[in-house]
Amino acid sequence: MLGVALFLLAVLAGTMTYTVYLVVGVLADYLGTGRVVAGLLLGALFARFPWISRGKVRIVGLLPKPVRRPLMASILALCLMTFLVRGDYVPALFAGFAMAFLLTYPLLKRLMFDRMSSSFFKFTGRQRPQDNDDMVIDGEFREKKEVDRLRDDGGSR
Repeated sequence: MLGVALFLLAVLAGTMTYTVYLVVGVLADYLGTGRVVAGLLLGALFARFPWISRGKVRIVGLLPKPVRRPLMASILALCLMTFLVRGDYVPALFAGFAMAFLLTYPLLKRLMFDRMSSSFFKFTGRQRPQDNDDMVIDGEFREKKEVDRLRDDGGSR
């Protein structure tokens, strides 16, 4: 089973690598430059670096996080259309697969995490926490009088 998973990961890595090679070629063709310059432009556009500010490590880049995935998808769509217009169907298949993977990755990641966490909780014998809405902040609020009373009583009721 582990061998099959490693093989599939190697195939996915090879597919994505070849797709990037195709994307750089198409962008170099559109920009009228060489592959090296187009690759450097893409690298500079999508690069992210660690940045320490106020004692906290953050990741910063030229593009904000909500823009990266749609820009990648639009570049892949441009390449897909270019290959289809040229009649190059095999490179179009690679670009289409990469775009489909890019768009479904958040769903796949969540499904795999849920599957692994359910196995973990089943193994340890604990109950799995209830699914909460990601947009809801769960907290416990007490009135100031109750907090002062608990502090004065030493925490006992």
